[in-house]
Amino acid sequence: MRERQIEQKLVKAVKAAGGIAPKLTSPGFDGVPDRLVLLQGGKMGFVEVKAPGKHPRPLQEARHRLLRRLGFKVYVLDGAEQIGGIIDDIRAT
Repeated sequence: MRERQIEQKLVKAVKAAGGIAPKLTSPGFDGVPDRLVLLQGGKMGFVEVKAPGKHPRPLQEARHRLLRRLGFKVYVLDGAEQIGGIIDDIRAT
C-alpha cells in the first residue's frame, strides 16, 4: 500500500470518528508531521504517514522529539491497520 493510500484511509477514519485531519504545511519549519488529528473534546495528535517499512528522515525525527518534549502526541503511521489504535490513543489522552 502506498503512503498516499494510508493517508487517505487515516483522513476517512478520523472523519468517521467525528473529527478532522487537516494536512500540515509549515513554510520555514520543515519536518513537521503530515497530519494533525483533531477529535471531539479537544483531543489532538500529530501523525507522520509513511509507506510500509519506511522511517522518518532525521529532520522529521528531530521535529517529533521537539513536539513530544512540548507534551504533544506524535505517531508514525506506516500501515492502515494502525489507524484505529492511533485514534483510540488520541481519544484516551
